[in-house]
Amino acid sequence: MPLRKGHCYTPIKRSYTRKSKVRSKSYIKALPPSKLVKFIMGDSQGYFANKFPFVIALTADQPIQLRDNAIESARQLLHRQLEEKLRGNYYFIVSAYPHHILRENKMLTQAGADRMQTGMAHSFGKPMGLAAQLNANGRIFTIACMKEAIPVIHELLNGIRSKLPGSKSIVVEEVKRQ
Repeated sequence: MPLRKGHCYTPIKRSYTRKSKVRSKSYIKALPPSKLVKFIMGDSQGYFANKFPFVIALTADQPIQLRDNAIESARQLLHRQLEEKLRGNYYFIVSAYPHHILRENKMLTQAGADRMQTGMAHSFGKPMGLAAQLNANGRIFTIACMKEAIPVIHELLNGIRSKLPGSKSIVVEEVKRQ
């Protein structure tokens, strides 16, 4: 069965989930696997050696919920383009972590299905995916780089913004290290 459209899961709702160490007290019996493969890419040794004086972040303008498959597709595209244009001279972090469990109450859709099921009354749903919940100004991606790479990264992040739901902004900061 295909995924539901992304706008079904964009608004943040309070989670009625309970994950417990005691299986009988847990509402959600099994977690779906996260589709995010990597969270840190690029030159980590250069980052910790204070090689990159600027940090560019893609932030959410309002509270939003991002599905893990949307974050992963944006990460793959951004990482591929960064590697191609900057040749590994950057440090890239996925800051949004998918922890919220998305549930779905599957409905019958063929002819005569209205006589077979009662709908959404008292439904809890089965886990079907994970999402990251971000507050306003919450970071989605963070990239550390040199001053010459700022226009390139700004252009790449502008292209990525359309892949993710909600309104987003790009923040450039100079890192002051001692």
